[in-house]
Amino acid sequence: MGKVISVVNQKGGVGKTTTSINLSSSLGLLDKRILLVDLDPQGNASTGVGFDKGDINKSVYDALTGKVDIREVVFKTDFKNLYLIPATINLAGVDIELIEKSKVQKGFSKTGQLKKCLDEIKHCFDYIIIDCPPSLGILTTNALTASDSVIIPVQCEFFALEGITQLLSTIMLAQKNLNPELEIEGVLLTMFDSRTNLGLEVVEDIRSFFMERVYDTIIPRLIRLSEAPSHGKPIAEYDASSKGHHAYLNLAKEVIMRNGK
Repeated sequence: MGKVISVVNQKGGVGKTTTSINLSSSLGLLDKRILLVDLDPQGNASTGVGFDKGDINKSVYDALTGKVDIREVVFKTDFKNLYLIPATINLAGVDIELIEKSKVQKGFSKTGQLKKCLDEIKHCFDYIIIDCPPSLGILTTNALTASDSVIIPVQCEFFALEGITQLLSTIMLAQKNLNPELEIEGVLLTMFDSRTNLGLEVVEDIRSFFMERVYDTIIPRLIRLSEAPSHGKPIAEYDASSKGHHAYLNLAKEVIMRNGK
């Protein structure tokens, strides 16, 4: 049975989608069968693995609203062992649709639709990685309900811990009310610049706050990592010699080691 991991932080620009894409790709390279779920209406994870938004006729939106079976929106990417459930801008209005449907349809859970969908296909994958939107609304709540654990990317910059208290509160609420088995998989330091004292101080602060939950791997700030999604490729395909590729490969090994599979 596959493990479902959400990559979540309500702050934008912390490397959430970059992590979702490259962790998924790296796990695939390590012979794990991976499903990447794009749960962000911007659809950046989808384009980041080579899918043109204009060519996507069925997406996670259609599965969440019950228009199609979840299996109809699972697509093979061009990369080893990596599959995608894509997102389009249709997802932007799904909150209202799910709320309305829960009012009129008995047994319909506005926060449990993603879990219901993924439970049907979990057995087909080793890991399911969910790229969450930069908000703590119904989509992220669906992800937390469906997940076994979360990875929190934290940018190595000033105000790094800003908003973390709110995020942790949301995770605890999800644990209490929706998903008691939910755990924090790990905290990932991203966009690290070793040339600055600030970067080193932030690393120290994050490690003091989260302790053993922080991954040993730190993702550096690199132009090549930023460029790769615009070419529709994970960093492993865009530039295999990049330090970013080696960092995400190491992260994937840590994830496998922590899970023993």
